[in-house]
Amino acid sequence: MSALFRRTKKKSADRVVTLVGKPGCHLCDDARRVVREVCEETGASWEEKDITVDEELYREYWEQIPVVLIDDEQHTFWRVDPARLRAALGS
Repeated sequence: MSALFRRTKKKSADRVVTLVGKPGCHLCDDARRVVREVCEETGASWEEKDITVDEELYREYWEQIPVVLIDDEQHTFWRVDPARLRAALGS
């Protein structure tokens, strides 16, 4: 099989979870707790981006925050299901 068709599954430790939100957002606070806990369990790294300081993120996600991205691809928005996030990270 061609290498183009083979997909290598990334280990959790190689994954990056990004939480896109804004200050004062209670759903963002809830999402932050879930993302932090799941990333600590799985070894994935995570970062947070604030839509109030990034115009491009604001335009793209303002109606959906909090938004969770895994390796820069949208995983979910509004509510973060810990089991679904764990599964997406391969744990």
